[in-house]
Amino acid sequence: MNSIPLSDVSLPSFTVFDKGWFLVTAGDFASGRFNAMTVSWGFLGTMWNKPVAQIVIRPQRYTREFLDEFDTFTVSAFPESCRKALALLGSKSGRDGDKIAEAGLHPVAATTVAAPTFAEATLALECRKLYRQEMKGESFLDREVLRQMYPTNDLHIVYIGEILAATKA
Repeated sequence: MNSIPLSDVSLPSFTVFDKGWFLVTAGDFASGRFNAMTVSWGFLGTMWNKPVAQIVIRPQRYTREFLDEFDTFTVSAFPESCRKALALLGSKSGRDGDKIAEAGLHPVAATTVAAPTFAEATLALECRKLYRQEMKGESFLDREVLRQMYPTNDLHIVYIGEILAATKA
């Protein structure tokens, strides 16, 4: 992976998460303590005069435990050939075994943060957590979204991370 200036990162705003999917990985590569999960909701942009990635994770997800414990995470994009691996990583828990190995992906050290990225990634955004907040049902102005997206009341936790570095295959 080669470092690239953040100003050279250009992604399609409305499809990059929803259609492309990202792999969020939190933990520490050096110690071997990390987990990853596929996400299809999030934002990339500017907040507090910093380039940021915003991701949302449901509270029961194993990766959430790593996001809460560690200060950094990565958001990695993959080629279409990895779609099956990303589907597995989004549907299976790391609590139940080594889903990353099962998916056939190869974790590698990131350039700036403790959380790893992957040899197969086409783009990796290395992030340092700036903000965390649990969504609240009473804050939803559109009650239909709340009813449809959260029938079991497992509202997402919002994480905003400053993008410290970007690497590209």
